[in-house]
Formats: sequence, structure tokens, C-alpha cells
Amino acid sequence: MMSRFRAGDRVRVRVGSPPRHVRTPCYVQGKIGRVERLHGAYRNPESLAYGGDGLPRQALYLVRFPQSELWAKYAGSARDQLLIDIYEHWLEPA
Repeated sequence: MMSRFRAGDRVRVRVGSPPRHVRTPCYVQGKIGRVERLHGAYRNPESLAYGGDGLPRQALYLVRFPQSELWAKYAGSARDQLLIDIYEHWLEPA
């Protein structure tokens, strides 16, 4: 499977609020993280939620974000990270 990103790549999460099922939380939209790894290609759950076939398959990545970048008043350790699965169509190069 061809994937757009590799482990270590910096990516920005697209911002959007389409009027349908969304698998990408608002709190990571617009934020920059790093790809940890590619899980593989899976049927798109945003399409499946409305009876579609989920095709074409989408690359699914594990992306890491520093907690302090996500939450303005984060009081935890600067080393705290959030790891989240995000489909490729929600990512762009940062």
C-alpha cells in the first residue's frame, strides 16, 4: 500500500466540521504532531457510518502530540504525549 507519510513526519490535522460522522476529534484539528507509525489501510469509517462501502481504503496512522500543544492551560509534565489514530485524508504535511 502506498502511504503519504512515514514514521517521524510532521503532520498537521485538517480542520473541518462536515455535516456527517467525523472520526477526528476537534481538539487535534489544526494541531501539528508526528507520525509514529502506519497501521495499514482500512475502510473509511466516515463513509461506513452512512451505509457507504468505505472505499477506497484509507491509510491509518498513529500520530503523537505533546499534551502542552493541545491544551492551553495544560499543567502536566512537558513530556506528556497524546497518541491517536488518524486517517490519512485528515492529514497534511506540516
